[in-house]
Amino acid sequence: MDQGIDLQQTFIQSLTELGLPAGAAKAIWMPLPMLLMIIGATVGVLVTVWLERKISAAAQQRIGPEYIGPLGVLAPVADGLKLIFKEDTVPAKADPLLFTLGPVIVVIPVFLSYLIVPFGQNLVVTDVGMGVFLWIALSSVVPIGLLMSGYASNNKYSLLGGLRAAAQSISYEIPLALAVLAVAMMSNSLSTIEIVNQQSGYGILGWNVWRQPVGFVIFWIAALAECERIPFDLPEAEEELVAGYQTEYSGMKFALFYLGSYVNLVLSALLVSVLYLGGWESPLPISLLANLLGVSETSSWLEIIDASLGITMTLLKAYFLVFLAVLMRWTVPRVRIDQLLDLGWKFLLPISLVNLLLTAALKIAFPVAFGG
Repeated sequence: MDQGIDLQQTFIQSLTELGLPAGAAKAIWMPLPMLLMIIGATVGVLVTVWLERKISAAAQQRIGPEYIGPLGVLAPVADGLKLIFKEDTVPAKADPLLFTLGPVIVVIPVFLSYLIVPFGQNLVVTDVGMGVFLWIALSSVVPIGLLMSGYASNNKYSLLGGLRAAAQSISYEIPLALAVLAVAMMSNSLSTIEIVNQQSGYGILGWNVWRQPVGFVIFWIAALAECERIPFDLPEAEEELVAGYQTEYSGMKFALFYLGSYVNLVLSALLVSVLYLGGWESPLPISLLANLLGVSETSSWLEIIDASLGITMTLLKAYFLVFLAVLMRWTVPRVRIDQLLDLGWKFLLPISLVNLLLTAALKIAFPVAFGG
């Protein structure tokens, strides 16, 4: 298995060669992945907001943002600056502590979930043995923040929005977890890196999407519901609940809800690419690339090219799914709350259970193809 470039080892070795003690070099390295994760997630949000505007404009035969920077790329930055400098108001009869903690609880678990997303064999902040279920556990904390925000606002519409968010999240987390369990069963591991490695060796044909097409559809539908994307944006349905749990919010607290939503959308797309689309694996193996260039596979600059190609492939797959999510906003109508809950409990849950049992049977019958 190609190990790729090890950034941590290379960084620490470079500092020790400059005369720095190994302990100090490790201490300098420790905060860098976290800082890189936060910057990457924030930039991903800015790109997604810009894509949402341009794709939405194209779907409606409009131009979209054009004059705020080249092709309007600075429009999301302008939005962020506007919200940062807006006045932060707290309703007179709201609970100030819970009102402030709500958006924080919504955003922090989503950022922490980026810790388990791999962009290469060694390009991951932490290789947790139960990486995917750590993400599910962290995402289950988000509804608590939404419910807290709705309750603390002392507004009936906000409370209804928070209750809808909690009900929706519980309904769709179970099918999502069962879809992930089927993938983990084939990979014999819950580590995101091991799941990608299990899909390597056969190019596109080795991707889990061919062995788990039903699980792929269930996971993506449940992920869209978790992100509260149309047609599953019932907790903040403007026509019914004003703006749901965020009705009373303004300024940066209001922005945190949208930040959490977009970060979660990019995160979900990245995890779909890791679980079902081969992650960083590209159609061009490093051995073939080395033969074409006539160099050794262990060449340092070839490892850098391979790592860059892995990051590019992961992002391309993820942003293709983001494109589909944005396009769905203008092609699928919003469902009613009873239809939304029926879809989760009466349709996706039974299908995900059947898919899990079928995967177990195929694993026993065809161990080579299904990871026996």
